[in-house]
Amino acid sequence: MRRCLIVANQTLTTDTLSAAVEERVAAETHEFHVVAPATPLDDQVDVPSAYRHLGPAPADRAYALAAQRLDHALDQLGSLGATVTGEVGDPDALEAVRTTLRHFTADEIIVSTLPQGLSRWLHRDLPSRLRKVTGITVTHLTADRDADARA
Repeated sequence: MRRCLIVANQTLTTDTLSAAVEERVAAETHEFHVVAPATPLDDQVDVPSAYRHLGPAPADRAYALAAQRLDHALDQLGSLGATVTGEVGDPDALEAVRTTLRHFTADEIIVSTLPQGLSRWLHRDLPSRLRKVTGITVTHLTADRDADARA
């Protein structure tokens, strides 16, 4: 059985990520674990205003938004026939992956990002940094915001 770690936040429920999971499930038995870093709200695009201005500290709102996205993603990926678990991780995506790999051994890491120009993770070269730090195969997916917004 292959074990795949998915790293995503704003792109957790995109068609791009779902298609990648479907391809892997069709090819061979996989177990997926999703880590959704609690990305700071200022680093995100299209954050609902309620998450920016209401409630407790910004870090708590970022965690709540990541948890909400994660719950939707687990339901969606599970409906595709995937065996999937998940957690909200550290706001720093690299640290979130390091922490997760302590309890989830992965054969592959899928990093799902917004397109170039919008993605802070790409600006920080997260896929390459993960390859160097982990030594695990890293697959980078870029969400097609226009197609995913229509879905």
